[in-house]
Amino acid sequence: QVQLVESGGGLVQAGGSLRLSCAVSGAIYSINAMGWFRQAAGKEREFVARVSWSYGNAVYADSVKGRFTISRDNGLNTVYLQMNSLKPEDTAVYYCAALRYGRDRYEHWGQGTQVTVSS
Repeated sequence: QVQLVESGGGLVQAGGSLRLSCAVSGAIYSINAMGWFRQAAGKEREFVARVSWSYGNAVYADSVKGRFTISRDNGLNTVYLQMNSLKPEDTAVYYCAALRYGRDRYEHWGQGTQVTVSS
């Protein structure tokens, strides 16, 4: 099993920055990639970014490309999402998730952290 705990959400004005953290524990050896997702009120959950746990390769949704940066610190077993130039439409609950080797979907999720961007 993999356990995930997010932190770092909060209220920020448009144009501001926040950094989310996701502490990873448990069967870390089994993790292929880590992802960040978000869900705004009344909307479906959407993909934000993904990073390879071993190699650090990153992929981003078009809506955040150039503004958000995903990274991981294997020594601290933590994944980060640096969010810059935030917009009101970035307001959502943000979740980190683990994709394990041999799996085709994210099976382990954190509890989520609220990000609110005021205009």
